[in-house]
Amino acid sequence: MTNHDLTEFLREWPHEPGQLNVRLIRGEDGEPKVQMRLDLGLLQMEMSGRPDGVRPNGFESLLDEFEAALDDHVADEAEEPFLISSEDCRRLREEAVQYYHRYISLLVLGEYDAVWRDTSRNLRVLDLCRDNAEADEDREVLEQFRPYLLMMRTRAIASQAIAEDEPRSALFGIEEGLAHLKQAFESNGRTDLFEDANETKLLRGMMAELTKKLPASQKSELQTRLQEAIRNENYELAAILRDELNNLKDSD
Repeated sequence: MTNHDLTEFLREWPHEPGQLNVRLIRGEDGEPKVQMRLDLGLLQMEMSGRPDGVRPNGFESLLDEFEAALDDHVADEAEEPFLISSEDCRRLREEAVQYYHRYISLLVLGEYDAVWRDTSRNLRVLDLCRDNAEADEDREVLEQFRPYLLMMRTRAIASQAIAEDEPRSALFGIEEGLAHLKQAFESNGRTDLFEDANETKLLRGMMAELTKKLPASQKSELQTRLQEAIRNENYELAAILRDELNNLKDSD
């Protein structure tokens, strides 16, 4: 019997409760792999493509396969709607979980561009099921995760800008992310939840810390943008810019 016991391997990399333990390794194929240590073992994922390395029917992922089918359906100008069965929606959700494990690992590793890629990809799954699922339940079940995905994508955008010493770009990214987040709550008829949502608080916390580090000269720029937003009746952006100005005043 071949010995595949992992005891010694796992002992060399012990699990740390309460922490997300991840690392990059070089696979036997020469390509980088992401490993996540769990209490009962580990997950190993490809750095790109589908995390388990499978290519369903030659496509990079199930999502790509269904998006291609949808494109063909539209090109054929078919009269009947494009519908995805409950079984296929389940498969798409299970695949999305693989990408979730990878993007939370990549965030810890500071691979922010890849986090943006995977969160954007999972948002496409939500859009596909919302617009094309045959059953109402499958149209709605993933929407609860949209705020979290939007927050994680925004966090990745801002973190990459910070790593590149571009605090203004980071703030722009957070402003846009907050606007998308509010729109998501509004689309689901839950505008009342936006202000107290953990996703909103996390992004505003990032914004507050960034704003405090801006040079005083940025205050004039923020005031100009605030007045422009008010003139254009863009009150969502105006509210965000007011928060930034208030943060600047608090740090003076």
